[in-house]
Amino acid sequence: MDMKVKEGRSFSRQFPADSAAIVFNETAIKMMGIKNPIGKIIRYGSTQYTIIGILKDFHFQSFRETVRPMFFRLNGNRSNLEFVVRIASGTEKETLTMLADAYAKFNPGYVFEYSFLDTDFQAQYAAEQRVASLSKYFAGLAILISCLGLFGLAMYTAERRRKEISIRKVLGQSVSQVTIMLSGEFAKLVLIAIGIAIPIAYLLAGNWLSGFAYRIPLKIWYFIGAGCIALFVALLTIGSQAIGAANKNPVDGLKEE
Repeated sequence: MDMKVKEGRSFSRQFPADSAAIVFNETAIKMMGIKNPIGKIIRYGSTQYTIIGILKDFHFQSFRETVRPMFFRLNGNRSNLEFVVRIASGTEKETLTMLADAYAKFNPGYVFEYSFLDTDFQAQYAAEQRVASLSKYFAGLAILISCLGLFGLAMYTAERRRKEISIRKVLGQSVSQVTIMLSGEFAKLVLIAIGIAIPIAYLLAGNWLSGFAYRIPLKIWYFIGAGCIALFVALLTIGSQAIGAANKNPVDGLKEE
């Protein structure tokens, strides 16, 4: 199964005495506090076993849980017909057929059932994957609605302040100055919203990640970066209306007033 041996060795057909051997993972050895474990004798039930190897910790369960202490030994109980088999990529169908035939031959009357470890592993995160997919759709919808709202508000503001904009231009303000003035007012509101959203998002994300034993570090730069992107999108949305309003002939605005 491609498990890595840290110390000692794994089981081998070359050593018949391995029926009385045992292999632990790193976590189990740390928990038991055994120093120089290779070759030492331990008792499991009424049987003594010799420690022949230590495996590096590996994870096959949800990352919400820490690596558990584990041991491996050869099981001579033939009634336990549950196996773990490593299958080469591209040979799944042929291998499953062969296994089903062998199972029917040696264990007739029982249904051959199987599952793939990678599928079982991914199934542990089905809920997170559903949340991620829904979050993408709702985030996209929220951004679209927000942009449409900003666009409409910018259009309304520019129309409402046509006289002011015309006077400013008559008094010598350039198109860029008027654009910055209009965009700046909306940018302040967006910055306030980002300032409120970042701490809330940070706390919620940290609370969600706390449910995992192994998690990525949560850095504030992730949220600041997302806020900068949101500000950029908002300025693009507002800027088109601000530039359009600033480029209008001030005489037309004064005449209408």
